[in-house]
Amino acid sequence: MRRLLLLASLSVALCAASLPAASAPAPERLAPVHTVGGCEVFPADNPWNRRIDDRPVWRHSAAIVARQAAGHALHLDLGTTEAFYGIPVNVVDADQRLLPLQFGTDGEDYRDESDRGPVPVPADAAIEGGSASAPDPGEGDRHVITVRRGTCDLVEMYAAERVRDASGEVIAWRAASVARWDLSSNRLRAAGWTSADAAGLPILPGLLSYDEAASGRITHALRFTLPSARAAYTWPARHCGPSANTARDLPAYGMRFRLKPSFPARRYTGAARAIVVAMKRYGLVYADQGSSMFVTGTSDPRWADALEQLRERPVDGRALQVVAPWRRVVTC
Repeated sequence: MRRLLLLASLSVALCAASLPAASAPAPERLAPVHTVGGCEVFPADNPWNRRIDDRPVWRHSAAIVARQAAGHALHLDLGTTEAFYGIPVNVVDADQRLLPLQFGTDGEDYRDESDRGPVPVPADAAIEGGSASAPDPGEGDRHVITVRRGTCDLVEMYAAERVRDASGEVIAWRAASVARWDLSSNRLRAAGWTSADAAGLPILPGLLSYDEAASGRITHALRFTLPSARAAYTWPARHCGPSANTARDLPAYGMRFRLKPSFPARRYTGAARAIVVAMKRYGLVYADQGSSMFVTGTSDPRWADALEQLRERPVDGRALQVVAPWRRVVTC
């Protein structure tokens, strides 16, 4: 009997040896990361670059969507001939001259939650809300975004303005808050710290650029705004909303929205379709308070067709869902 068992075991072993080895599960294929100034905008596994079309719907999704998004059409906050629309991106060389940094504008001063200078931001850097004929806007968020080639570091400023000497030469920058980012790292800001965006997030990875949209494939989430925030945040955001409201039908900073899978993307073409598909796959990150359903990008005259399509066939906020956060919601 024992001999029969040994023979049977040997037979099973020989059969197993003759079968092809089981292959290990294939690793998740990550889409190519978009680049600015030759720098990848954060690693492929960064939350901005992660797809969310397979994530479950958040239990408070319907209430959050109904309160502020439903009934409002998606608005691309960028322009064609309007140079003062959108958020411009300044790309500089690694040896860009550094300028001193001062804090405090318009009664706002977040130096305790900011990174310090000097900064590789050129004296003639484009400011959000400015134009060639009027480069120094007197109101608005006045973001300044600068990417340095080679070193691949990112500096973002909020409420920025140039500091001039008596002769009018720019000798420094002044801002309400300043944040630095290493584009090769997933490192976050300190818990509780703001950035140039209220959520404590970088702005650059959520911006729409025309060339990327025209390629037919946007591989990152988009930055957007809603009027009111809950006094809470969720990863990767690091900062709470300014109010004390903890209502569950308000979104926490960092929450991710997406278009429902059933939303018909085929009714759009070109760059407009790429935007719609990106909102289904990568979604929208709630980054700051502002007008309802405003999605930010860089101005470009080639946006005209996409803007027209989204005016003719608007995307109503009712088509959005809030997905379950990766980590717990931190209430402040």
